[in-house]
Amino acid sequence: MNNLCAEVGYKSINHDGEQLCGDHVDIVEQGDNSTVVVLADGLGSGVKASILSTLTSKIISTMMSEDMKLEDCVSTIAATLPICSVRGVAYSTFTIIHLIENETVEIIQYDNPNVIFSFAAIRYTIIRSRSLISTEKRC
Repeated sequence: MNNLCAEVGYKSINHDGEQLCGDHVDIVEQGDNSTVVVLADGLGSGVKASILSTLTSKIISTMMSEDMKLEDCVSTIAATLPICSVRGVAYSTFTIIHLIENETVEIIQYDNPNVIFSFAAIRYTIIRSRSLISTEKRC
């Protein structure tokens, strides 16, 4: 038996002059031994970025905690995020850390900097990846 433990802490720092942060962290417990943590960063800053990141993190964390497929989560985000009138895109980066039964951890990233994973003062590089994002334009 492997007993993984995740300690989650974060501090959001607003962009200079902004009242809202463009980053959002959402943590959802799945019973006693599983947790979904999502960090999302909305495009831009202020209110627009806050809306994008909050929607992204809430949608992903809720759907993942209900054991929905990642592809379905990403499709829902793509269909839900409001399109920016200035840039013409709906965009938010995200990182998902899914701790499953305190034995397995899945780290899923989209356009965020790489996760740094260390154990016993040794830094590991995560090299396994797969693409889930379609390059097709949506209407």
